[in-house]
Parts: sequence; structure tokens; C-alpha cells
Amino acid sequence: MSTKKLELEAMSIDDLWSLHEEISGILSDRIKAEKQELEKRLAVLGGGMAMLAEATGPGVSPTGKQRRKYPRVLPKYRNPQTSETWSGRGKRPRWLVAAMKSGRRIEDFRIGEAAPKLRQRA
Repeated sequence: MSTKKLELEAMSIDDLWSLHEEISGILSDRIKAEKQELEKRLAVLGGGMAMLAEATGPGVSPTGKQRRKYPRVLPKYRNPQTSETWSGRGKRPRWLVAAMKSGRRIEDFRIGEAAPKLRQRA
């Protein structure tokens, strides 16, 4: 490595610049060839996935397993101003977060209950 470094340090600026241009050309050619090869492989893989999706149809994963059916979740909370609903799952909607910051309780937006029911012990 040290002999190559000494050879480069001894070269003139014009020689170094021509070497730089030659190396840049070779690198760009190799990068283009590699890119074309990767695009070919991607097209083969992409075509295979598209054909698999067409063959299996909707509701079937690429591995061939039937997708699990989830029960429908009914909404539990409603925005009285816009009638937007939330099932109580996932992230709280913005309208509910804003209402809770303003001092209202989540029970105020509950659907089907005018007032929260208290649990009774048997």
C-alpha cells in the first residue's frame, strides 16, 4: 500500500486528474451494470408476487394462508357535534383528546348511555 501511495504522490496533477476520470468512468459503468442486474431481479420477484396475488385472490396472504376474520367492532363513543365515532380501540381521535383537555370526561361521549351506570354488587 505504501508504494502505491508514494507513486500517487509523485504523479503530476494532470496525471492524477486523468486517472480520476478513468476511475470515475469505470465506476459509473459498473454501477449501471449492477443497477440493471438488480432491476432484472426485482422485475422477476415483482412479477412472481403479482402472479401469486392474482392466483390466490383477495383475503389470502402471499404465504397461502386464509386471513383471519375479525369481528366487527361497534363504536362506543360519538362526537355530538360532527357525529364522528370511535370504537375505543387504537389511538384516541383528535376531537376526543381536545374535549378531554378542555375538561370533559370520556364518559360524556359514550353511546347508548345517558349517564354512566354504577356497578352493583350481587
